[in-house]
Amino acid sequence: MPTTLKLLVENLYFSEGPRWHNNKFWFSDFYQHAVFSVDSDGKLEKIVDIPNQPSGLGWLPNGDMLIVSMNDQKLMRFSDGVLSLHSDLSHLTQYTCNDMVVDKDGHAYIGNFGTTKHNIDVKPTCLIHVSPEGTASIVADNLEFPNGTVITPDGKKLIVGETYAGRLTSYDINPDKTLSNRKIWAQMMPTWIFYITKLRRFLKQVPKESSFPVRVPDGICLDENMGIWVASPTTYEVFRIEEGGNVTDIISTPQRAYACMLGGPEGKTLHISTANDASDETLMGRLSITAASIAKEKGFAEQGYRLVMNCNDDGGQTVSHIHLHCLGGRRMSWPPG
Repeated sequence: MPTTLKLLVENLYFSEGPRWHNNKFWFSDFYQHAVFSVDSDGKLEKIVDIPNQPSGLGWLPNGDMLIVSMNDQKLMRFSDGVLSLHSDLSHLTQYTCNDMVVDKDGHAYIGNFGTTKHNIDVKPTCLIHVSPEGTASIVADNLEFPNGTVITPDGKKLIVGETYAGRLTSYDINPDKTLSNRKIWAQMMPTWIFYITKLRRFLKQVPKESSFPVRVPDGICLDENMGIWVASPTTYEVFRIEEGGNVTDIISTPQRAYACMLGGPEGKTLHISTANDASDETLMGRLSITAASIAKEKGFAEQGYRLVMNCNDDGGQTVSHIHLHCLGGRRMSWPPG
């Protein structure tokens, strides 16, 4: 178990999808629209820009990197400095795509939000398989926000975190890479919370100091003893859980934890991706300054624009981390809808 917390890199906007590859941690930054790598000394390197926001990362056997492009439902391929389309997923889902796991043979499994950033109507959704050649198909459905995903070392089982259901769900991986034999691997919250309070909205209202913390899986990773480390943004922690639901270790984080990945020389260094809340004054200022820069870049700064921050359920918030919407290009009215 990790015993010391060390700040590896800071001043990121929102890091996601961490992976250990070629002796470095690699990750996406949603709001810098780019993929980065960082070594053990904290040396940061930008790898490639992804205009429609990057998320899940993985590699093909030949070393080409696969990158989920969130907002246009595409899987991109980065090879020898060239970014190209590996697979278009938009005919299978119209929702915002997210995390991904890629097996040793180059087969990718990709989840999605079950909604878009502009729609508060969250639906059960699917898990998509993409072959090494780029052929995409749905291999599982009726999932409540399929998020962080792992594959066991023998390649026979896939485990996916269902964020809005607060559980880890396992599947057998068939020889043709389809999935079967769905089971609950670990339930992290009482199921009555999901059914009675419509968990997908309730989660956003659980404060850090709640006497009834509700753990949910965001990013996950698998250790050598088949325990799963889970980043739980609602409870400000990363914890290790075993099949059946026994929690063995807990690491509290000062900010919301959204993803985690084991790496390092012995595979025992846990990388944790966190993000600030709206209480961070520096971040709030940076968001506004960045929005002004975007407005200028898009050509509507002089005419005027509107900044919107949706807060909690009644405010229309569907993504539970801090962000601004920059609206422009037309005349606004008041009050808004």
